[in-house]
Amino acid sequence: MVTKTNDKTTTTTTNTYKRTEYPRPQFKRDAWMNLNGTWKFAFDDDNKGERNGWAKHPSFATDINVPFTYETKASGIGDETFHPNVWYNRTFTIPEEEVGKRIILRFQASDYMTKVWVNGTYMGDHVGGNAAFSFDITNAVDLTGKNQLVVKAEDSQSCYQPRGKQRWKEENFGCWYVQNTGIWQTVWLEFLHPERIENVKITPNIDTNSVAFDYKLHSFSGCKLETIVSFEGKQVKQFSITPDRANMSFEVDLLSDIMEWRVAHWSPEHPHLYDVTFRLIANDEVVDEVHSYFGMRKVSIKDGQVLLNNRPIYQKLLLDQGYWEETMLTPPSDEAMLEDIEKTLAMGFNGVRKHQKLEDERFLYLCDKKGLLVWSEMAATYEFSDEAIENFTKEWLEIMQQHYNHPSIITWVPFNESWGVPNIFKDKKQQTFTESIYYLSKSIDAERPVIVNDGWEHTISDIIALHDYEELGNVLYERYKDKDPILNNEIPHNNHKYAFADGYSYKGQPVMITEYGGIAFDHESGWGYGNQVNTEEEFLERYRNITDAIKALPYVTGYVYTQITDVQQEVNGLLTEDRTPKIALDKIKEVNDA
Repeated sequence: MVTKTNDKTTTTTTNTYKRTEYPRPQFKRDAWMNLNGTWKFAFDDDNKGERNGWAKHPSFATDINVPFTYETKASGIGDETFHPNVWYNRTFTIPEEEVGKRIILRFQASDYMTKVWVNGTYMGDHVGGNAAFSFDITNAVDLTGKNQLVVKAEDSQSCYQPRGKQRWKEENFGCWYVQNTGIWQTVWLEFLHPERIENVKITPNIDTNSVAFDYKLHSFSGCKLETIVSFEGKQVKQFSITPDRANMSFEVDLLSDIMEWRVAHWSPEHPHLYDVTFRLIANDEVVDEVHSYFGMRKVSIKDGQVLLNNRPIYQKLLLDQGYWEETMLTPPSDEAMLEDIEKTLAMGFNGVRKHQKLEDERFLYLCDKKGLLVWSEMAATYEFSDEAIENFTKEWLEIMQQHYNHPSIITWVPFNESWGVPNIFKDKKQQTFTESIYYLSKSIDAERPVIVNDGWEHTISDIIALHDYEELGNVLYERYKDKDPILNNEIPHNNHKYAFADGYSYKGQPVMITEYGGIAFDHESGWGYGNQVNTEEEFLERYRNITDAIKALPYVTGYVYTQITDVQQEVNGLLTEDRTPKIALDKIKEVNDA
C-alpha cells in the first residue's frame, strides 16, 4: 500500500509548494509515508537547545514547510540571514497495517550536520549536505500513538565543508548565493521486514549484452532472491538465487526477442529503460519487493573522443545550477524539473552540467526517461586542510554510490576551477589529493569519465575541460586553433590559467570548452560575462559567433554554455529565474544544430 500524509500548510505561499512524489524512483517500495509538509521550527543562534532539553520537550512557535529551507519563500519564513543551528519538530503515527515491521526514517538531504531524536531518544547524526541517509527508529517508536520527531541541523560558514555555490559571507558576492540550511529534500518513512534488500548496484555491458547486479542484503537466512527484468511490459529475464552471504553478484544475458536488435540501448535519441523487480522471499512469502530500472549504455574514450555506445558523441551541454526563485536549491515540483529538461532539449542541447550541486534524484529519473545527458558535479570546499579532505571524500563516496545507477549520468566532476585546491598548480599535496579522488572514483565506477579539475590546472583527468568567457568569436577561434601551445602548457588557455598543473601533461584526452558565453541580456542590476547585450539580435550574433568558433575547432568535442537560468545576482541565463525565455528557444536551437 502507499501511505502518505496530507499535511496542509498555513500560508498561501507554502500551500503552493508541496513535494509529495516518491523521492527515490530507482529503488521504489510501496509501503512508505511522506513526512513533508508543515513542521514546527526554531532558530537556536546561542546553541542552547540541546542543553535545555529541546529534543525531549520541543516547543517551537514557527511553522515551516518542509523540505524548503528557512531561507526560501516557499518555506513560509524567507529569512536569508545565516543561522548556525535550527530545529524542527513534528508528530507522526504508524499505520496499523505496518506494525511489526522495521521503521526506517530517511532524509534525502539535509545541510549540514543533522541530529535526530524520536520520542526523546537520540537516533544518531549525519554529516554532509548532499547525500541521502537514514536511521532505523523501530525501538524508539510508539506503535499505538503519536510519535515526536525532533531534528536539529547545524551549519557553518566554514570553507572546509562542501558548500558549492552557497555563500560564506553575510551578503551575496560574485557567483555565490544565499546559503541553504537544514532539511532541503524529502523526509520519509519506510516500513520493512528484517529480511530486506539494502541496495543493488546495476552495471550494464552492451559489449556482452549483459547486465550485472551487485546485491547488498540486510538479512537473508532461509531466503530466496528473485530478479525479474522486463522491457515495455514484456518479461525479458527472470532468475532466482539463494543468498549465502550479504553481498552477492550475478550477471545475466539480456538477449531476447523484444525488438529487432535483441537488446535495447539507452541514448539521447532513444532513452530505452529496462524495468527490474527484486523480490526477497522467505517461507514462500515475499518479504521485500523493490522496483527499479536501468539503461543499457556505455561511456568510453578513444582517440580523443568521448564515445556513447561505442560511437563518438558531440556534447552540447548547458550549465545548470538548479536554483528556483522561491525554493532556491530545492526543486519545487516534478513539473518544474521537467520544464527545465524540456526547455533544454528545445534549445538544441543534449545535456546539462549540474554545477556545484547534487541534484534531486527525481531530476535524474526524469533525465533518464527523457534522454538528457548529465555531468554530476560535487559541491566544492574552498580551502585545503585535513578537515576539508575528510569532509569532501566521505561525502563524494556516498554520492557516487547513491547515484551510480542513473544512465543519464555520463561524467563525474569532483573538482571545479581549483576550488578547495587553490594552490594545485604547484602544491604536491593538493595535486595528490585530486589524484586520490580520481582513483577512488574509478574504483567505484570504472567506466564513466572523471574530470579533475574542470576549468584549468588539470592533474589526472579523463577529459580536458577548459573555461573561457571570451565574448568575440574570432578571438576565441584564434586563441584555440593551434592546440599544441595550450595543451603543452606553453601559454595560458584563457589568458590567465594553464590547462595543466605543474608536472602534468596532455595524454591525448578529449578536449571540451566546458564554460563559455554567460551573456547578460539588458538587465539593470546583476552581472554576466563581458558586456551586456541590449537586443535579441545582439545576443544571437554574439552567441552564434562564439558557439560557431568552438564548433570550428576540430579537436574540441563539445561545449557547455553558461547558463540555463538567471540565479539571483547572476543574470546571464537563457531563461529568467521564473523560466521565461529571453530569446526564442528555436533560435538558440538553430545555432546549436547548425
